Amino acid sequence: MRRFYCFAALLFVASLASPAVAQQRYPSSAGELAVETVASGLENPWGLAFLPDGRMLVTERPGRMRLVGSDGKLSGPISGVPNVVARGQGGLLDVVLDPNFTQNRNIYLSFAEPRANGNGTSVARARLSANGTALESLTVIFRQMPTIASNMHFGSRLVFDRTGALFVTVGDRYSQRDQAQNPENHLGKVLRIKPEGGAADGNPKKPGWAPEIWSIGHRNVQGAALHPQTGQLWTAEHGARGGDEINTPKAGLNYGWPVITYGIDYSGVKIGEGTSKPGMEQPLFYWDPSIAPSGAAFYTGDKWPAWKNSLFVGALAGQLLARLSTDGEKVTGEERLLTTLGERIRDVRQGPDGFLYLLTDGSSGKLLRVRPAAR
Repeated sequence: MRRFYCFAALLFVASLASPAVAQQRYPSSAGELAVETVASGLENPWGLAFLPDGRMLVTERPGRMRLVGSDGKLSGPISGVPNVVARGQGGLLDVVLDPNFTQNRNIYLSFAEPRANGNGTSVARARLSANGTALESLTVIFRQMPTIASNMHFGSRLVFDRTGALFVTVGDRYSQRDQAQNPENHLGKVLRIKPEGGAADGNPKKPGWAPEIWSIGHRNVQGAALHPQTGQLWTAEHGARGGDEINTPKAGLNYGWPVITYGIDYSGVKIGEGTSKPGMEQPLFYWDPSIAPSGAAFYTGDKWPAWKNSLFVGALAGQLLARLSTDGEKVTGEERLLTTLGERIRDVRQGPDGFLYLLTDGSSGKLLRVRPAAR
């Protein structure tokens, strides 16, 4: 009898440690989905990156970064993270690994940097220590200019392209939305820089354009991913009331904000001149009403063959996961998933195991794994 109770106690403890305890099931076009809680107790998690050994780096907006083990165990805060402005939408934002991480252990962070008379989106490069407890030799390689006194619209996603250049998305800072049309500064732009800082080779070099700029006329891009077949950057961009957009930013082009938009101001007042204008690009897809998109990933795994090359986008206000089917540079349909999950989805990534991983935004945020439900 004593052995029985000991065995039962061990099973109970094991069940508490198992992510499957928190499993919930949701319908989809590819069969039932199981959602498992991998880790919880994260404060407003924002960005997620997988290390080669299967562990995950997660940023928390208040200014912490942690490692999450495959067993869901959270490390203590990693030291050496830059100081951040953790107000409004600001804080520690995205994280991405260097393409040569296995050789150099470099990672890149975007964050709301405190500055004299304001703040701005900045990008830093650092080396993750061998034991994963510290960032070493941290260097700021980019600063969005000008500095603005605002706690809104920082962007910011980081994506390496196939040449090794780094795309950086930055917001219009909300109060400065007209500056998204000014190519002399970094407000409301998609940027492309070298890993060591400075404008990347192949940028537009148009007269009057700051050298780091790739495209202009963006509001607040919080989702970005490379198409797995073409290598083209796709972005998910916040509108105001309506007008969230999916774009494929190309060198030297103007994506319209705030001159053209499919949304209106929060007050109900019209923004700009309408929904189209010569010389300004149309979105591939837009949402009206807004879902507040944040985090995006193309699916390339084998767990859902019918979803190959679909773009998954998290929704904050919408509290759902949107799956956009694609054909080349066309969005051919939308499927809304996890609509009863009741969570603001901040980031979306495909794991090395072919499952989807989500970060939920909240004071007690979670890292979730989405997989096909066992039949």
